[in-house]
Amino acid sequence: MTSDRVRVVLAAGGTGGHVFPAEALASQLWERGIEPVLFTDRRGVSFGGEMHVRRIRGGGLSGQTMWGRVRGVAELGAGLMQAAWALRQLSPRAVVGFGSYASVPSVLAASLLGIPTILHEQNARLGRANRMLARRAGRIATAFETVAALPLGAEAKVVRVGMPVRPAFARLRDRGYQPPEGSGPIRLLVLGGSQGARVFGEIVPAAIDRLTARLRSRLVISQQCRPEQLIAVEEAYRRIGIGVEIAAFFDDVPARLAATHLLIARAGASTIAEITAVGCPAVLVPYPFATDDHQTANARAVADAGGAWLIPQDALTPEGLAQRLEDLFGNPGQLAAAAAGARAAGFDRAASRLADLVLELIGTSPPETATSGGRLAA
Repeated sequence: MTSDRVRVVLAAGGTGGHVFPAEALASQLWERGIEPVLFTDRRGVSFGGEMHVRRIRGGGLSGQTMWGRVRGVAELGAGLMQAAWALRQLSPRAVVGFGSYASVPSVLAASLLGIPTILHEQNARLGRANRMLARRAGRIATAFETVAALPLGAEAKVVRVGMPVRPAFARLRDRGYQPPEGSGPIRLLVLGGSQGARVFGEIVPAAIDRLTARLRSRLVISQQCRPEQLIAVEEAYRRIGIGVEIAAFFDDVPARLAATHLLIARAGASTIAEITAVGCPAVLVPYPFATDDHQTANARAVADAGGAWLIPQDALTPEGLAQRLEDLFGNPGQLAAAAAGARAAGFDRAASRLADLVLELIGTSPPETATSGGRLAA
């Protein structure tokens, strides 16, 4: 690998929630003459795009058996050695960690080698991996104004930059939300993460079946399902006479979010970033088994801003969801207000603000727009 550019390493776990903001930052760094290099696990290698990618081993420690924890420690140790060797070869000016245990070896190795580090936290509650690294980091960049579970003394490092989103979403921020009109179509989008959410395949069709015939006739539904549910969900909609577009994966989510009147989704960091960037009202059903219940914290932050309605999974019933949909579609003003609330809950130019912070840390072009010292929860 040869380059005269200044390099910055982006360390991220191999899921979209971690890699997508890294991709958004990478785009900004390239524009500023800095070469990004992605350090990720085996799952994230395919996300690299034009970036140079190094695969670094890493293992989780939470929710494991004793043997699983031992293996996780061994993986982290092996990853630490890999990362240290790669960092010595590349000589980056900084390392930016985007969370998950896969990022720990790279950020820890950078700290031990004296390379400046930034952590980016996508959720409203600091993740376990970032909590492990917080005291070593030079800065902690956050997506939310209020972040729970910060270690004592870490508050002074916090800079709110927002959640970087891919350009396809960022370009939609200034679009105007158009609520459903008169007797026209009502577009409903159901997403459940990269492989769908089983509970949505079970509950949403049953809720639609309980709507009035007049409302059902106006619905245009797109629903993401787990692959093994596709046939059953399509049959459920066929029985109630509703046409629906069903897929295990949609590759045009930005356009779908821009066109939809209401989203039903989980509350992962990427989903929250995308709906706040686009200004899309949503019914959020947090994944109940997420680490430290961080999805509930994410959903609550958007709901408190008026941009969404939070329904815990154990409270999600066909009857309750049907009533919610009747209320919302019967009052388009609520949807328009929530669209504005969702947009207000976001933070514009997040990728640019994070790039500014990187440049400040390495001593180049100090940022003028990053806002620090957000309200912090213990």
